Amino acid sequence: MTVDPPARQKRPGLERRIKERLGADLSTPAGRRRAWWSVQLIDHAFLRTFWHNFDEVAPGVYRSNQPNPRRLARYKAIGIREVVTLRGAADAAVMAFHREACAELGLGTRVVPMSARALAPAATYLQLLDLFGEVERPFLMHCKSGADRTGLGAAFYLIDQMGRSVAEATRQLSPRYLHFRRSSTGILDALLDAYAETGEAEGIGLRDWLATRYDPAAITAGFNGP
Repeated sequence: MTVDPPARQKRPGLERRIKERLGADLSTPAGRRRAWWSVQLIDHAFLRTFWHNFDEVAPGVYRSNQPNPRRLARYKAIGIREVVTLRGAADAAVMAFHREACAELGLGTRVVPMSARALAPAATYLQLLDLFGEVERPFLMHCKSGADRTGLGAAFYLIDQMGRSVAEATRQLSPRYLHFRRSSTGILDALLDAYAETGEAEGIGLRDWLATRYDPAAITAGFNGP
């Protein structure tokens, strides 16, 4: 069934209002219950009960979707020391539980907010590359579904830290992880394509390209989305 544009535009606003109403206050039993329902229903945590999208990117580097406290405990047991999340302030309730669980488990937490459907400014991506040089390994990187933002982060890691080609790194953005180029999240593929054409092909490193040649407006304008 085709959904007209106005209906599609209303849904994010509705979800945002529900999130704001349920809140992210974990300091009281009632607030915690409301936040829990927000995570389950609005953030779709119930879908991640058995589906984890977990994989190894490189030695000591792992990726997944949003882990719950039980999964975080299991990841710590296999050696994970820090957790990098690519989610932001709009996910307040899930992030509140996430920070609480990491603190209780003694896991370090790093946050670099990114979008799956819009390109970030160069400073955000450069912040992520800097983080890769600082974070304690083994570490886990995740977003909500572990498909798009995490896929781009994993690709960046392979290019910047491992010296891998764009062609190899792009495999981190694939249907295997439920990322689909022919969707609005294909803008992330367009970013890597632009680097391959105007950076890698000219021998320019990813970091230097982001700092001097990256043009998110031009990439977005040329993106043929769904």
